[in-house]
Amino acid sequence: MQTYTGSCHCGKVRYRVSMELGRVMSCNCSICRRKRALLAFVPRDQFTLESGQDALTDYQFNKHVIHHLFCSSCGVGSFAYGSQADGKQMAAINVRCLEGVDLDKLEIFDFDGKSR
Repeated sequence: MQTYTGSCHCGKVRYRVSMELGRVMSCNCSICRRKRALLAFVPRDQFTLESGQDALTDYQFNKHVIHHLFCSSCGVGSFAYGSQADGKQMAAINVRCLEGVDLDKLEIFDFDGKSR
């Protein structure tokens, strides 16, 4: 497992996450398609928000189970919070917002969120 740092564009929101990164999801739901997010999921205890809690704005839609958080200053959504079907808390990381990640080396799989 490796530790990565991530942030929004302006740097107000910064976080650290520990995970194995290799296979990431490209979802076609209405919000992911517009954001062009590439997502990796981790248990919440592997994610630490280091700064910017006060700069986050929460947006929920559809079933209101995912907290799509974005920086109120620059508008970038670098992560989201939610829970799995079994109730375990997770963080969805937009790997495009992680420092030092070569996106060309990641395996990207498509997920049909539009149909769910």
